[in-house]
Amino acid sequence: MDQEDRIALFLDYENLALGARDNRGGMAFDFRPIADALAERGRVVVRRAYADWSYFDEDRRMLTRSHVELIEIPQRMGASRKNAADIKMAVDAIELAFERDYISIFVICSGDSDFTPLVHKLRELNKRVIGVGVEGSTSALLPPACDEFLYYDRLEGVDIPPTRARRGRPVRQPGPDLRPPEPEREQEPEEERQPTGEEPGRDVDALAVLVAQTVAGLQGSASGEVTASRLKRTLLRKDATFSESDYGFRTFGELLRHLAAHNVIELAEGPAKGDPEVSLPEHGDREVAFGLLRGVVAELGSGGNPVALSGLKNQLRRARPDFSEKKLGYRSFLQFCKAAATAGAVDLRWSPEADDYLLTAQG
Repeated sequence: MDQEDRIALFLDYENLALGARDNRGGMAFDFRPIADALAERGRVVVRRAYADWSYFDEDRRMLTRSHVELIEIPQRMGASRKNAADIKMAVDAIELAFERDYISIFVICSGDSDFTPLVHKLRELNKRVIGVGVEGSTSALLPPACDEFLYYDRLEGVDIPPTRARRGRPVRQPGPDLRPPEPEREQEPEEERQPTGEEPGRDVDALAVLVAQTVAGLQGSASGEVTASRLKRTLLRKDATFSESDYGFRTFGELLRHLAAHNVIELAEGPAKGDPEVSLPEHGDREVAFGLLRGVVAELGSGGNPVALSGLKNQLRRARPDFSEKKLGYRSFLQFCKAAATAGAVDLRWSPEADDYLLTAQG
């Protein structure tokens, strides 16, 4: 129990409720998906929502049933009312950060960039900050400032009305000729969402590159093993909106097992149960890839002639269509060739005459 994270939750309710209503086809805001998402991250000990509640009379009961303390902001005109709510919420959060040392996570539910200085200050005080906002009304400045950012629209249990998609299509492609195919177009996204196989597959390829690069960076710049939990924290630092569910996986462990099955990473037993050690396939795919490079260079440069780096990657892909240096943890093809040269597979040198790197097969 003592190791459990304590969470303080602050809701800029007007921002969330109006954001959901205006950007999601009149969708009513529901607090339960946020509560469920936070329950997976720790124990919520403070729940406060800030608004002029005369504008949200119907929402009071929903929030009080979830044990949210309603902070009343007296009615004022225009921006002054908004500023009063923002300032009160920021003051309360900072006060709590100083008075309650046991609170380790602050959750700021708003898409307003005005809260960015508050997020920076809380992190300066060694607090972890999670942001929550509606995707269409969240400022681009806020998510990168947070340790983790959850889009309300993507949370489990949030049902987005389909009317918005139907209204959008006639505007984009007007004309009487488009009326007959319209029912088919509405069915296509529903069919794609269920299998989530083809389109998310392309996303998983991009994710494989990101994971391989991150593991390689952690192995090269830090001591100790790279565990799954450490990898997840690093991915969130790179992109606070990262979530394995966006790629069709229920858990981060399921995502890692998928990548391991495709030889992007290797998994081994870690220091704690359920937290495996993650590494790159050092002696497997890399040696095979170095051998592939050496063979292609030897074939192209028969007689010991050097081969230019430009266009060489295309030659490797002709021999092995699934070749990708990034899946092996290299940021560029040049970096991969330098590693192959260090391993003794090829000789790599810069040629001012050719204005390019030249490679010669070794061994």
